[in-house]
Amino acid sequence: MTKTAPAIGQAGRTGARGAGDGAAAEFERLYRANVEAVTAYFARRSADPHVVADLTADTFVTAITSFGSFDPGRGTARAWVFGIARHVYAAHCEAYGQQQDRLQRLAGRRDLEPDQVEELLDRIDAERAGRDLVSGLGMLPDQDRALVELVDLAGLRPKEAAAVLGVTPGAARMRLMRARAQLRKHAITTNQSRGDEND
Repeated sequence: MTKTAPAIGQAGRTGARGAGDGAAAEFERLYRANVEAVTAYFARRSADPHVVADLTADTFVTAITSFGSFDPGRGTARAWVFGIARHVYAAHCEAYGQQQDRLQRLAGRRDLEPDQVEELLDRIDAERAGRDLVSGLGMLPDQDRALVELVDLAGLRPKEAAAVLGVTPGAARMRLMRARAQLRKHAITTNQSRGDEND
């Protein structure tokens, strides 16, 4: 007879009441199911393996410390993790842009083993096309860009991305359709101008 695992929200709530083993196992499943996608999300945004590793770690530290408050009624666990990742990245950009606590970040950076650096460099190279797309998304409004990133690059369903962004699923689908049309038009224009340059 097979046992079914409790829903993530149930494990999170019982974890808050003291059933640590169930919550720990459920968080481990959540981590294993999402760590590669979250790492790829950050690898599309940074070419520095240390930054990618730190942002990924920060995302899951935040997730584990707030795991007991996860509410499956508000969306999927994957959408919840990506919501945390977006907040982690926004905080990173703000801190970096303002150069606040730069010395503390540099002093607190852990050294990566050579094989870890190589693995992250491989991941960063694999996400180069995604980084190119992310940089090409600059012409879209912020929320449309975030929607395309979450659905087309991170692999969330439109309904999950809508929950992350705080919009209705219908509005998310319409925005996604318009944004993709704009991106296709931009890609055609870009390819035509590249062709003209090569002639």
